[in-house]
Parts: sequence; C-alpha cells; structure tokens
Amino acid sequence: MITSCLECRRRKLKCNKSHPCANCVKFTRDCVFLAPALDQASQLKLTEIKEKVGSLERLLERDVAKNAAAAPLSSSQDRALPGEEDDDLPANEDERDLEPTPLAVVDAAYDEYGEDDDLLDLGIQLGKMRITERIGGFFRPKISQELEFTMADTFMSGNKEQDEGRALPASEWLKPGPAYIMPSSGFFFGGTGSQNASLIDFLPSRLAADRLIKQYFACVHPICQIVHRPTFEREYDSFWDEVSLGIEPPNSVQTIVFAAMFSAVVSMDESTIIRDFGVSKASMIDNFKLGTETALGRANFLRTTKIETLQSFVMYLIPLCRSELSRAHSVLLGAAIRMAECMGLHRDGETYGMNPLETHIRRLVWHQLCFLDIRTCEAQGPRPTIRRDEFDTKLPLNVDDIEIQASGKPPASADRWTDSTFSLIRFEVNEMMRTIWVDRPRIERRKISLTAVLSKIETFRNNMAARYDHLLDETIPVQKCAKVVKALLLSRLHIMVLHRYHNSVVAPMPDRLRNIMLASGTTTLETAVALETLPELQPWSWYAGAFQQYHAAFLLLMEVYVYPQRKEADRIWACLDWIFECNPEETRRVKGRKILSELQQKTAVYQSMRGMRAPVQMEKHVGQREPRPSPAPTDAPLVYGPGGIMGVPGPSVGRVPLVPGVVFAGSANGESLWALPNSQSPEASSDSASGQGHLPPAVPPGTDDLMADIDWDAFDALFPPDQQVDLDTSGFLPGVGPY
Repeated sequence: MITSCLECRRRKLKCNKSHPCANCVKFTRDCVFLAPALDQASQLKLTEIKEKVGSLERLLERDVAKNAAAAPLSSSQDRALPGEEDDDLPANEDERDLEPTPLAVVDAAYDEYGEDDDLLDLGIQLGKMRITERIGGFFRPKISQELEFTMADTFMSGNKEQDEGRALPASEWLKPGPAYIMPSSGFFFGGTGSQNASLIDFLPSRLAADRLIKQYFACVHPICQIVHRPTFEREYDSFWDEVSLGIEPPNSVQTIVFAAMFSAVVSMDESTIIRDFGVSKASMIDNFKLGTETALGRANFLRTTKIETLQSFVMYLIPLCRSELSRAHSVLLGAAIRMAECMGLHRDGETYGMNPLETHIRRLVWHQLCFLDIRTCEAQGPRPTIRRDEFDTKLPLNVDDIEIQASGKPPASADRWTDSTFSLIRFEVNEMMRTIWVDRPRIERRKISLTAVLSKIETFRNNMAARYDHLLDETIPVQKCAKVVKALLLSRLHIMVLHRYHNSVVAPMPDRLRNIMLASGTTTLETAVALETLPELQPWSWYAGAFQQYHAAFLLLMEVYVYPQRKEADRIWACLDWIFECNPEETRRVKGRKILSELQQKTAVYQSMRGMRAPVQMEKHVGQREPRPSPAPTDAPLVYGPGGIMGVPGPSVGRVPLVPGVVFAGSANGESLWALPNSQSPEASSDSASGQGHLPPAVPPGTDDLMADIDWDAFDALFPPDQQVDLDTSGFLPGVGPY
C-alpha cells in the first residue's frame, strides 16, 4: 500500500508521512494524501455510477455512429415506430425487484374433461363486452376466484341470493353475437360440400353485384385497404364479360370478386339489406361466405403461388376476425401467414425487382396479415406469429390508387390524405403493439427498463401526431373516423405495458403510473363508444370490434362505483350505461354491483366448462391480499387527466404510491379491468388528506417491489406532472364532454 503524499510520489522523494509532510512544507506545496479505501457500500455505489456513465457513453457512441453511417431515407420509408435508442435508458435503483402479477401467464392448459365446443372459444357475453379466459393475451385461469375474493366481505358483497336468482342460463350468454361468422366446417381441408357447385348458384345479378361492390369501396376499402382499385375494377368488368358469354372466369378472379362481395355484405346493416335485396343479412352472409370458400377451394388456396388467391384469402379473413374469434379463425390465419411467407411476402417487393403495383399489393396483404396476427393473438394466444426482425416488407406508400402504375417508377409518398392513409395509421400502431409484445418479457428478464418502454411509447405517440394529425380533417367523415381510431389504438399502448404491474401481491402502483393508465383507459372507452354511436361514423362501425372489446369499462366502473361523487362520473356512466345496457331507473350503486356479480357468476361457470388448469405456483397467490372494507365514498377527484391528483403535493406525485386492497384482473386487448382501493388508499380519504398521513407499506425483504422499475427523473421528463397524458380526443362524443 502506498502511503506517501502525491507530491512526494510524483518527485520520488522520501515522505515522512506527516500532514503536511516535511518536503511539502519546505517547498510550499499542497500536501495531498489519498483517502483510505472505500467501504463496501461506497464501492458498490461507485460501481453503479460508473455503469450508468458507461451506458450513457455507449448510447452516445451508437447515436453518433448511426447518424454518420445511415444513408438518408426517403420520406416514404420513414416510420413512426421508435428505434432502439431508448433501450439503454438507465433504470432507477429501485427497479431491481419489479415483478409482474403471478396470476397471468402466457401459456394455457386444460383438463381432459373440459368441453371443446367451438363456441366456448368466444367466452362470456356481458352487455356489449365479450371476455374469455385469455385477457390481453395472458391466460388467467383464476379470474373467477380473483373477482369473488375482491367482492367477499366488502361493501360490494350485496345480496348474493338475489343476484343468483336473476342469473340467465349459460346458453344465453355463451351463444355467439351478431358479429360472429364461423368458417364452414371442413373448409380448411377442402370439404365445403360445394366443390362441384356451379358458380351461378352463388352469384347475384349484375345489378346486385354492382351495389355490393359500391358498398365495398365506400365502407371496407377505406379502412381495410387490400386491393388496388383500378386493377380490381378492370378485373370485375372482365369477370362479368366472361360470365355473360358463358365462359367461366379464372379461379383467382372468382375468389377476389366473391371475397369483396362477402366483405360488403358484412359491412351493411340489416335494414339496408332487406330494403335493397329483400332477404335477411344472415342468408346473404351464408351465401357469399360459401361462395368465397368454394372459389378459394377451386383455386387451391393452400397450394397456390398466385398473389391474387392469397389476397382473396386475406380479404375473406378480414370480416371474420373482428370482435368474436374462435380458434378456428386463429388456425386459418396461421395458415395464411405461412402461405405468405412461403410466397416471400415477408420480403419487400423491391428486393425482387418487382414493379410498383406488385410491390404495393404485396405490402398491403402482408401488413393486413400483421394486423390480424395481433388480433388473433390477443383473443386466442399465445403470442404473435410474425416477429419484427423476421420481415423487411415496407409500409405501403401514402398515395392514391390511381397514382400507382405497373410500369415506371413508384410515386413519391404524399403529405396529404390519400386512399392509403387510414390503413397506414392502423399498420403503424399495430407494429408498435408488436414491439410491446416483445418488450414485455424483456422487462421481466431485466433486458430493458419500464422507463425505456414508456419512453418508446411517448416517442411513438409524438411521431404519429407529427406525421398524421395535420392530414386529418374532422369535417370529412372518413377522416374523422381515422382520427377516432388513431386515438383509440394509441390509448391502448400504455395499458398494454402497465396493466400486469397494477396487481402486485405486495406493493401498490404509484399515483403517476395509475394516472396514465386510467387516462388511457378513459380515452379507449370514450373513443370506442364514439366509433359506434356517432351517425357520421356509422358506415365504418362494422369493424369497430377488431380494435377493442370494451374491457376498459371495468376499470372506470370501479372508480365511479367506489367514488360516485367524482366530477367525471357523469361522463363515465354515460358510456357504462350504453356498454352494459343498464336499467336507467336504477341507482348507479345498484347497477355497478349487478354488473360485477354477474361477471363473477358467469366466469365461474365458464371456468368449470372450459376445464382450465392453473400453474401450481399460481394457487398460493389467489387472494393473497385481503380486501378491507372501505368507508363511505367521498367527493374525490378522478386520478387521471391533466393536473394530476388533487390534494397531493406535486413533488411527491409518482413517489407516494396508492395502497389498493384488491387487484386488477388484467386486460383484454391491452385494456385494464377492475380495481378496488381499500381504506388505506389516499383516495379513500378526503381531498385534503389524500396526500398525507398514508405512508406506503414496508416491503418485506426478498419480496416484490411493484414499481421498482421506474426511473422517476426520466419519467418526469417524459410526462411532466402538469401535462400528463394529454390525449387530444375532444369533440368525438357530443354530450359526454371533452376527453
């Protein structure tokens, strides 16, 4: 060990080790000795600081290298999707113990005695909401027990005997809704039963077909673009010319014409079909569904290499995969994805030197498959089939159909509303959802921090606003619809990340994150209701079930049930009454209890019929946190929206967590379900006391710290306390208020 002062060491002099030493006194130098060795705690702190500095240095070096080496990309290939530059954002030291809820897992298992009726895949119907055992893509086999435990021995218990007396038979709430369309039995194996049927058996008159094609381009093509309109119209005219001459059109042309008419019928309402065609909608759907399946079977869709046949197959799947999906839908989509990969659609057409028209069609088909992949994954699991690093197919150009030609160079992407803009918005948000599916397990494995994922979402939201907001004119109905759908899909992103961390068995979620999650849930609910109720959006409401299934309603139901005097209660109940078809003459407290009791009873029956198996380790976590009776609800502000939490000092927001007594049951399509704060929650007290007198519970050593994965300095930079989650969705739902 060196004990000489620094000056003697530098000059190689003998130091007498006094302070100051003789040499430094003689030559009037500053005598400086090294400090004694750091203790263990100080050494760990120094190592942590060095690691953070090193992480920032590597991030800076990578950014500089990217900026220097990356060639400037054309605007047509820019994406709103954020890169990986946020992945290295340092995590706060209290992130180390973060764990998601143990009550939700990715993989499912079932008993042998469980019923395998295809309709059980659809789950439980409750008002306009459909819920299964897989919520938000995660398998929750104990959902009934979670809800039963939540309601037991609290002021929510209600009159159990009276509730059970009103229960409907299972056949009533397990049956499919009007949006459910089941593929024909044996279609996948070519056994539709109509392989030898004549085309004329399914084909309507030319006048009726023209009406359906007009409907397709008015109500399907703008939001689910998958064809090039000029090309399709030429093929459609040629199709009828050949039919009039008694010549059978090519099989691939038959498939795309019937798929377009099938989609058009699905998008029409019952009264319009009866008025224009004089038959019921169900009979029209059956006719054109069977006609499309027959045409696909004749075209050998499982063995084809023709892009038009695959395009028709995806067109057939679009109206099938909406709000109610069975595993049959998921299997068909899996086949379509594998067929597309075998045909090389996961590689961009420019790679093969294809012309602009072929490239455009391939991009549309591939990204429609990407959207359906996420939708079926959320409904039936277990995880997305398509992985982001396994395809390089670019997004379609933001151009009108008439600008794309088979010859010449591709047009430049336009900075205005085009035929492709609506679909582009959907495709971009869908890829961000795919990124979140990848990042969620990375958070659990400590490969990325929660702060970094939230930063990605905020970057993406800002990019989407800069890219598309100025293109949307609310006075034009289809553009207003695009704005509503954009707000709806973006509002789901925060909940997809946060919902699994809201029901930790030990520690509660901090106010700031709960604020974000509730704000996003409110926006999801109100935009969803607007999409289905505004008259000007009615032509495109047929596809609303593909975007969400109203599970966020439970989150808001619990808030206004526990705290009925909140100023936002009128807005929230306006949505809840419509979603759950409540009796307007009953009090809100009675309506809320009825909904929750009904859900618990139905999930118990469904769980038994389904034969769900839970992991052994999950059993000990059910009911681990005992709910406590809540005092009479007080006039407390809702903990979301700009302004944060009233009564809580600004600097403490986000660092003084709530103490809920029960848990959220999860999320469907990224939407949170329910929560019931107990009497220890700051929100269970009055406004004036909400920020004081309630310390967060001590976390026992070795247990989970729920919100440990938050770098609050980075979080405050992303979400300023006075500007949190400023979701600009005002004006979509008249009479409910801005949101």
